[in-house]
Amino acid sequence: MRIVVLGCGASAGVPLIGGPDGHGDWGACDPSEPRNRRTRAGIIIEARAGQRLLIDTPPELRSQLLACAIPRVDAILFTHAHADHITGLDDVRILNRIAGRPLPAYAEESVLVELARRFDYVFQPWDGRGFLRPVLETRAVVPGETIRIAGMDVRLFDQDHGFTRTLGLRIGGFAYSTDVRDLDEAAFTALAGIDTWIVGCFQRPGPHATHAHLEKVLGWVTRLAPRRTVLTHMGSDMDWAWLVRNLPAGVEPGYDGLVVSL
Repeated sequence: MRIVVLGCGASAGVPLIGGPDGHGDWGACDPSEPRNRRTRAGIIIEARAGQRLLIDTPPELRSQLLACAIPRVDAILFTHAHADHITGLDDVRILNRIAGRPLPAYAEESVLVELARRFDYVFQPWDGRGFLRPVLETRAVVPGETIRIAGMDVRLFDQDHGFTRTLGLRIGGFAYSTDVRDLDEAAFTALAGIDTWIVGCFQRPGPHATHAHLEKVLGWVTRLAPRRTVLTHMGSDMDWAWLVRNLPAGVEPGYDGLVVSL
Protein backbone atom coordinates (compact mmCIF):
# COMPACT_ATOMS: atom_id res chain seq x y z
CA MET A 1 0.00 0.00 0.00
CA ARG A 2 1.18 3.51 -0.84
CA ILE A 3 -0.10 6.80 0.59
CA VAL A 4 0.52 10.15 -1.08
CA VAL A 5 0.00 13.31 0.97
CA LEU A 6 -1.63 15.70 -1.49
CA GLY A 7 -1.78 18.50 1.09
CA CYS A 8 -1.07 18.83 4.80
CA GLY A 9 -2.19 22.38 5.57
CA ALA A 10 -5.00 23.67 7.76
CA SER A 11 -8.12 25.36 6.36
CA ALA A 12 -6.32 28.57 5.32
CA GLY A 13 -3.16 26.84 4.05
CA VAL A 14 0.39 28.04 4.63
CA PRO A 15 1.18 30.81 3.99
CA LEU A 16 -2.05 32.57 4.81
CA ILE A 17 -3.29 35.29 2.48
CA GLY A 18 -1.76 38.66 3.36
CA GLY A 19 1.63 39.34 4.90
CA PRO A 20 3.56 42.63 4.90
CA ASP A 21 4.40 42.38 1.17
CA GLY A 22 1.23 40.59 0.10
CA HIS A 23 3.12 37.38 -0.63
CA GLY A 24 1.72 35.60 2.41
CA ASP A 25 1.65 35.48 6.19
CA TRP A 26 4.00 32.66 7.17
CA GLY A 27 3.56 32.95 10.94
CA ALA A 28 6.37 31.00 12.60
CA CYS A 29 7.12 29.06 9.40
CA ASP A 30 10.34 29.78 7.51
CA PRO A 31 9.33 30.82 3.96
CA SER A 32 12.67 29.58 2.60
CA GLU A 33 11.79 25.98 3.56
CA PRO A 34 9.63 24.55 0.74
CA ARG A 35 8.09 21.96 3.04
CA ASN A 36 6.40 24.79 4.94
CA ARG A 37 4.26 25.63 1.88
CA ARG A 38 1.08 23.67 2.57
CA THR A 39 -2.08 23.23 0.55
CA ARG A 40 -5.28 21.97 2.12
CA ALA A 41 -5.42 18.44 3.55
CA GLY A 42 -6.08 15.39 1.42
CA ILE A 43 -4.43 12.07 0.59
CA ILE A 44 -4.42 9.30 -1.99
CA ILE A 45 -4.34 5.69 -0.81
CA GLU A 46 -3.12 3.27 -3.46
CA ALA A 47 -3.82 -0.45 -3.13
CA ARG A 48 -1.24 -3.05 -4.07
CA ALA A 49 -3.27 -3.85 -7.19
CA GLY A 50 -3.12 -0.18 -8.21
CA GLN A 51 -6.61 1.11 -7.35
CA ARG A 52 -6.63 4.59 -5.84
CA LEU A 53 -8.88 6.00 -3.13
CA LEU A 54 -9.01 9.79 -2.82
CA ILE A 55 -9.70 11.12 0.66
CA ASP A 56 -11.53 14.48 0.37
CA THR A 57 -11.44 16.98 -2.51
CA PRO A 58 -9.44 20.01 -1.27
CA PRO A 59 -9.61 23.38 -3.07
CA GLU A 60 -6.21 22.76 -4.72
CA LEU A 61 -7.13 19.27 -5.96
CA ARG A 62 -6.15 19.88 -9.59
CA SER A 63 -2.68 21.21 -8.78
CA GLN A 64 -2.17 18.55 -6.09
CA LEU A 65 -2.91 15.66 -8.44
CA LEU A 66 -0.61 17.12 -11.07
CA ALA A 67 2.21 17.82 -8.60
CA CYS A 68 1.99 14.31 -7.15
CA ALA A 69 1.67 12.60 -10.57
CA ILE A 70 -1.67 10.90 -9.84
CA PRO A 71 -3.02 9.65 -13.19
CA ARG A 72 -6.47 8.45 -12.09
CA VAL A 73 -8.74 7.86 -9.10
CA ASP A 74 -11.19 4.99 -8.56
CA ALA A 75 -13.28 6.19 -5.61
CA ILE A 76 -13.63 9.07 -3.14
CA LEU A 77 -14.28 9.11 0.60
CA PHE A 78 -15.25 12.35 2.32
CA THR A 79 -14.29 12.75 5.98
CA HIS A 80 -16.69 15.68 6.50
CA ALA A 81 -18.22 18.63 4.65
CA HIS A 82 -16.04 21.59 5.65
CA ALA A 83 -15.04 23.80 2.72
CA ASP A 84 -11.34 22.97 2.84
CA HIS A 85 -12.22 19.31 2.28
CA ILE A 86 -14.84 19.54 -0.47
CA THR A 87 -14.51 22.66 -2.65
CA GLY A 88 -12.20 21.03 -5.19
CA LEU A 89 -15.11 18.81 -6.14
CA ASP A 90 -15.59 20.28 -9.61
CA ASP A 91 -12.20 18.92 -10.71
CA VAL A 92 -13.60 15.41 -10.30
CA ARG A 93 -15.18 15.77 -13.77
CA ILE A 94 -11.74 15.19 -15.31
CA LEU A 95 -11.31 12.12 -13.11
CA ASN A 96 -14.68 10.95 -14.43
CA ARG A 97 -13.44 11.36 -18.00
CA ILE A 98 -10.29 9.37 -17.26
CA ALA A 99 -12.26 6.56 -15.59
CA GLY A 100 -15.03 6.73 -18.19
CA ARG A 101 -17.73 6.37 -15.55
CA PRO A 102 -19.31 8.00 -12.51
CA LEU A 103 -17.13 7.62 -9.42
CA PRO A 104 -18.40 6.10 -6.19
CA ALA A 105 -18.35 8.57 -3.29
CA TYR A 106 -18.57 7.43 0.32
CA ALA A 107 -19.56 9.62 3.27
CA GLU A 108 -21.92 9.77 6.20
CA GLU A 109 -25.51 10.57 5.24
CA SER A 110 -25.38 14.08 6.72
CA VAL A 111 -22.27 14.85 4.65
CA LEU A 112 -23.90 13.57 1.46
CA VAL A 113 -26.90 15.81 2.14
CA GLU A 114 -24.63 18.84 2.56
CA LEU A 115 -22.67 18.00 -0.58
CA ALA A 116 -25.91 17.70 -2.57
CA ARG A 117 -27.08 21.05 -1.21
CA ARG A 118 -23.90 22.85 -2.24
CA PHE A 119 -23.08 20.92 -5.42
CA ASP A 120 -26.47 19.75 -6.63
CA TYR A 121 -25.28 19.38 -10.25
CA VAL A 122 -22.81 16.65 -9.20
CA PHE A 123 -25.60 14.37 -8.06
CA GLN A 124 -27.93 14.57 -11.05
CA PRO A 125 -28.39 11.31 -13.01
CA TRP A 126 -25.75 10.74 -15.67
CA ASP A 127 -27.01 10.68 -19.24
CA GLY A 128 -24.04 8.70 -20.55
CA ARG A 129 -22.90 11.46 -22.92
CA GLY A 130 -19.60 12.44 -21.38
CA PHE A 131 -18.61 14.48 -18.36
CA LEU A 132 -19.12 18.22 -18.63
CA ARG A 133 -19.69 18.09 -14.88
CA PRO A 134 -18.61 15.73 -12.10
CA VAL A 135 -20.82 12.70 -11.56
CA LEU A 136 -20.77 10.81 -8.27
CA GLU A 137 -22.65 7.72 -7.19
CA THR A 138 -23.16 8.19 -3.46
CA ARG A 139 -22.96 5.47 -0.86
CA ALA A 140 -23.80 6.33 2.76
CA VAL A 141 -21.55 4.88 5.45
CA VAL A 142 -21.58 4.89 9.24
CA PRO A 143 -18.74 4.88 11.77
CA GLY A 144 -17.95 1.42 13.08
CA GLU A 145 -18.38 -0.41 9.79
CA THR A 146 -15.76 -1.86 7.49
CA ILE A 147 -16.42 -1.43 3.78
CA ARG A 148 -14.67 -2.52 0.61
CA ILE A 149 -13.48 0.48 -1.43
CA ALA A 150 -11.05 0.42 -4.37
CA GLY A 151 -9.95 -3.10 -3.50
CA MET A 152 -9.25 -2.27 0.16
CA ASP A 153 -11.08 -3.01 3.39
CA VAL A 154 -11.64 0.37 5.02
CA ARG A 155 -12.58 0.49 8.70
CA LEU A 156 -14.34 3.71 9.68
CA PHE A 157 -14.49 5.33 13.10
CA ASP A 158 -16.01 8.47 14.58
CA GLN A 159 -13.94 11.51 15.62
CA ASP A 160 -14.81 14.63 17.62
CA HIS A 161 -14.10 17.79 15.60
CA GLY A 162 -15.39 20.23 18.19
CA PHE A 163 -18.65 21.50 16.71
CA THR A 164 -19.11 18.55 14.35
CA ARG A 165 -17.91 15.00 13.70
CA THR A 166 -15.47 13.55 11.18
CA LEU A 167 -14.62 10.11 9.87
CA GLY A 168 -11.31 8.48 10.66
CA LEU A 169 -10.24 5.46 8.66
CA ARG A 170 -7.98 2.46 8.93
CA ILE A 171 -6.72 0.11 6.23
CA GLY A 172 -4.55 -2.69 7.56
CA GLY A 173 -1.74 -1.13 9.57
CA PHE A 174 -2.37 2.39 8.25
CA ALA A 175 -4.77 4.98 9.73
CA TYR A 176 -5.74 8.54 8.83
CA SER A 177 -7.23 11.02 11.31
CA THR A 178 -7.60 14.51 9.95
CA ASP A 179 -9.67 17.26 11.63
CA VAL A 180 -9.88 15.69 15.05
CA ARG A 181 -10.01 17.30 18.49
CA ASP A 182 -10.71 14.23 20.63
CA LEU A 183 -10.86 10.46 20.28
CA ASP A 184 -13.19 8.20 22.27
CA GLU A 185 -12.56 4.62 23.34
CA ALA A 186 -14.17 3.24 20.18
CA ALA A 187 -11.68 5.23 18.12
CA PHE A 188 -8.75 4.01 20.21
CA THR A 189 -9.98 0.44 19.75
CA ALA A 190 -10.10 0.99 15.97
CA LEU A 191 -6.56 2.40 16.07
CA ALA A 192 -5.04 -0.28 18.31
CA GLY A 193 -1.96 -1.90 16.82
CA ILE A 194 -1.49 0.51 13.91
CA ASP A 195 1.91 0.73 12.24
CA THR A 196 1.62 4.13 10.54
CA TRP A 197 -0.70 7.01 11.45
CA ILE A 198 -1.24 10.30 9.65
CA VAL A 199 -2.96 12.53 12.19
CA GLY A 200 -4.10 16.14 12.31
CA CYS A 201 -2.19 18.53 14.58
CA PHE A 202 -3.16 22.16 14.05
CA GLN A 203 -0.89 24.04 16.44
CA ARG A 204 1.89 23.68 18.97
CA PRO A 205 0.90 25.39 22.25
CA GLY A 206 -2.37 24.94 24.09
CA PRO A 207 -5.79 23.49 23.31
CA HIS A 208 -7.90 24.51 20.32
CA ALA A 209 -11.70 24.41 19.99
CA THR A 210 -11.78 22.09 16.98
CA HIS A 211 -8.33 20.55 16.49
CA ALA A 212 -5.83 18.61 18.55
CA HIS A 213 -2.68 20.47 19.53
CA LEU A 214 0.80 18.99 19.64
CA GLU A 215 0.83 17.93 23.29
CA LYS A 216 -2.46 16.07 22.89
CA VAL A 217 -1.34 14.28 19.74
CA LEU A 218 1.91 13.19 21.39
CA GLY A 219 -0.15 11.78 24.26
CA TRP A 220 -2.16 9.73 21.76
CA VAL A 221 1.07 8.52 20.18
CA THR A 222 2.36 7.40 23.56
CA ARG A 223 -0.83 5.41 24.12
CA LEU A 224 -1.03 3.82 20.65
CA ALA A 225 2.72 3.42 20.01
CA PRO A 226 2.65 3.35 16.19
CA ARG A 227 5.99 2.77 14.50
CA ARG A 228 5.58 5.95 12.46
CA THR A 229 3.40 9.04 12.98
CA VAL A 230 3.09 11.82 10.40
CA LEU A 231 1.48 15.15 11.36
CA THR A 232 -0.95 16.80 8.95
CA HIS A 233 -3.48 19.66 8.82
CA MET A 234 -0.83 21.96 10.29
CA GLY A 235 -1.15 25.69 10.82
CA SER A 236 1.36 28.47 10.34
CA ASP A 237 3.01 28.08 13.76
CA MET A 238 4.15 24.53 12.88
CA ASP A 239 7.55 25.20 11.30
CA TRP A 240 8.87 22.10 9.55
CA ALA A 241 12.48 22.37 10.74
CA TRP A 242 11.46 23.15 14.34
CA LEU A 243 9.28 20.07 14.36
CA VAL A 244 12.04 17.88 12.95
CA ARG A 245 14.36 19.06 15.72
CA ASN A 246 11.89 18.75 18.57
CA LEU A 247 9.56 15.83 17.86
CA PRO A 248 10.28 12.47 19.51
CA ALA A 249 11.59 9.53 17.53
CA GLY A 250 8.96 8.04 15.26
CA VAL A 251 7.01 11.31 14.88
CA GLU A 252 7.56 13.66 11.94
CA PRO A 253 5.89 16.60 10.21
CA GLY A 254 4.25 15.83 6.90
CA TYR A 255 4.69 17.89 3.75
CA ASP A 256 2.88 18.20 0.46
CA GLY A 257 3.97 15.37 -1.81
CA LEU A 258 5.22 13.06 0.93
CA VAL A 259 4.91 9.39 -0.04
CA VAL A 260 4.47 6.76 2.67
CA SER A 261 4.83 3.08 1.74
CA LEU A 262 3.69 0.15 3.87
